[in-house]
Amino acid sequence: MQPPLATERISGLARRVLDGGVLSLREAETLILMPDEVTPLLLGWADVVKKYFRGAMVDVCAILNARSGRCPEDCLFCAQSARYRTPAKTYPLLSADEILKSAAAAYAAGAKRFSLVTGGRSAGSDFDTITGIIKRMKRELPGLGTCASLGALKPEEARALKTSGLDRYHHNLEAPASFFPSVCSTHSYPDRVATVRTAQEAGLEVCAGGIIGMGESPAQRVEMAVALRELGVFSVPINILHPVEGTPLASMPPLRPLEILRTLAVFRLVLPHACIRYAGGREYNLRDTQALGLAGGIDGLITGGYLTTPGQETARDLQLISDLGLRT
Repeated sequence: MQPPLATERISGLARRVLDGGVLSLREAETLILMPDEVTPLLLGWADVVKKYFRGAMVDVCAILNARSGRCPEDCLFCAQSARYRTPAKTYPLLSADEILKSAAAAYAAGAKRFSLVTGGRSAGSDFDTITGIIKRMKRELPGLGTCASLGALKPEEARALKTSGLDRYHHNLEAPASFFPSVCSTHSYPDRVATVRTAQEAGLEVCAGGIIGMGESPAQRVEMAVALRELGVFSVPINILHPVEGTPLASMPPLRPLEILRTLAVFRLVLPHACIRYAGGREYNLRDTQALGLAGGIDGLITGGYLTTPGQETARDLQLISDLGLRT
């Protein structure tokens, strides 16, 4: 599509979203395939939509890898899979004091939410200990939002997490349905959807997104965005593959920053009411263009580091947010 036609198409679809309309799968595909020359315009309209529906706030959260490694799943991107030899550390569930100390430090640094994450198919025998930690976190850090990512959930576990005081459950779709079998064979896309719905049915907010840059097509990224809209997900973290030595995707070439930024803008237009969140890989893939995402649809981020890869310091993230005239 030539730039003048692309400009008209972008503005027309964005205005429809502002008027309460919904983009179809095909319409969103036309946007994600726009040429580089009009990407700044697409980002500008995504920012207008973000501020109209979400305001100028940026939701800052921190995560802790509270139990690492030995995961039986074969997700090709994951450094914690027991099937691959990677630099990722392996350790059992951290103590309650260690977890609370990390949560308190994240809160003091400026994070408004804290997520306890465990590697593996599910929380397993650590589940009761984790609900006790969540109760303590709510009691000792009452101003901090509590999140958890513990893998697959049974309905009774979801209800127990809600009773413990958990605010939000995180469980990514990871990849679109049409691409999921290419990255994981030990569980299915419907399994992941089922966990999202189980958490929602228990009354928990749900944070669910995925990873881009694993070999999927731009159209498949749109497929995932539409699926998340249909699930009614409140928070959508977008990871950008940061290849880890030893995993099958270690040699995957990185996406170009402009392609990543177009993807983020399209997620905003498809999901105007959701928090679209920077997650793992933003520093590695976007480098000095990170600010463009925050000025083009992003209104949330994970700060301070990810499960097995380092991240940007919280102070630097907060300065970036402030420099763009945004707030936390």
